[in-house]
Amino acid sequence: MTKAPHPPAPHPPSAHPPDVLPVAAESATSTGPSIVADAPAGTAIVDPTAAAGYITRICFKTGPPRRIGVELEWTVHYRDHPARPLDPADLATALGDHAPRTLRPTSPHDPLPQGGLVTVEPGGQVEISTPPTESLTTLHRAASADVVALTRRLDRAGLLLGRTGCDPYRPPRQILRNRRYTAMAAAFARQGQAGADMMCGTAGLQVCLDTGSERQLSLRWSAAHLLGPPLLALFANSPSRAGRRTGWVSSRMATWLTLDPVRTAAPADPTANMRPSDPVADWTRRVLDTPPLFIDEPTGWRLPGPATFGEWILTGTPRPPTYADLDLHLSTMFPPVRPRGYLELRYLDAQPDGEWIVPAAVLAALFARDETLRTATSTVMDAADRWLPAARDGLADPVVASAAHSLAELACERLTDTGLPDETTSTVVRALRRRLHQRTHPWGGTR
Repeated sequence: MTKAPHPPAPHPPSAHPPDVLPVAAESATSTGPSIVADAPAGTAIVDPTAAAGYITRICFKTGPPRRIGVELEWTVHYRDHPARPLDPADLATALGDHAPRTLRPTSPHDPLPQGGLVTVEPGGQVEISTPPTESLTTLHRAASADVVALTRRLDRAGLLLGRTGCDPYRPPRQILRNRRYTAMAAAFARQGQAGADMMCGTAGLQVCLDTGSERQLSLRWSAAHLLGPPLLALFANSPSRAGRRTGWVSSRMATWLTLDPVRTAAPADPTANMRPSDPVADWTRRVLDTPPLFIDEPTGWRLPGPATFGEWILTGTPRPPTYADLDLHLSTMFPPVRPRGYLELRYLDAQPDGEWIVPAAVLAALFARDETLRTATSTVMDAADRWLPAARDGLADPVVASAAHSLAELACERLTDTGLPDETTSTVVRALRRRLHQRTHPWGGTR
């Protein structure tokens, strides 16, 4: 599932970032054209109802749930000196024709051998976005082969992939600068250091699942949120940042949750989305009630005031928003679960040494049948709002730990629904049992 770019990394926080950023040579956004066939990207939006319909058509595409995809992200380090700042020229050389054009403008940006597309985040984090598949076994085989291909290319250049969800060696440093990245840097810099930490020093695992039929939408949307805190704790893997322990088992998720809550926090009431049709209404309301992070103008990016996108539609000041503005706005919403025509689960840390298949298999097993998902949600209700304790304390929080144990046991019982071969299933079960019996996550360093 092709990924919209993550937020770019900021310059060091500035007390007075510019309100208008100069136009750069590259294209205005990397979010792609407007998806609404009957509304060109430049068409003005004068009615909130039209915006709501657009959001619904983009974000909630319903149908039988068949596909799964992953986005695998890592920090990148020099093998002989992991704390050395990464030179983008070295990374571009290592990636060759797989380098994105944000890193090497003349690159053909070829996919990896099994179809994974490489992108590079502002701090030099490398990501593989897989095509969606209808088989977890196929996904595992293809993504693993692409990871091997990527690792070999990096190895020849003296580089290697990190093993945790935060850079444990280096402070955040932006090495990619384009128009979008510069705008996001300035916007988040107004809120302090968290933006730089998130954009330049974190690495996540995103699991992407079909939204499901209209009948299944409320259940799947609700479950994606409710399962978040226990799964975040179970797979937390970022206890250190920039050479020090932070006191959080998931320093990465702690940064996301506190960065800009209106666009990054979990819903205040995670059970509200269990009511019929609420996911669409609630998400639309949240999008329209969130201020734009920045606005594209002919003279450059403008950092707006506190007015929400909905208020911008109503006032039309200083100009009416367009569908291109709404596309951009949607691409800067970063909650733990984001609807993009499918469900993008964003709350998992990067996993060490190929273990991404473990949380992917857990989610695939739990989402395989509606009855399993109903059982899963019923077991985690007490932990549904414990995002911060899960990120800080992990399995040391007794409420979160109880929910995590229940989910892991249920997933182990239902792994047969994933179609994984016995050998892989056994690997997943062993990994889950190991994690449940260790309340800290000692992984670190690089591979």
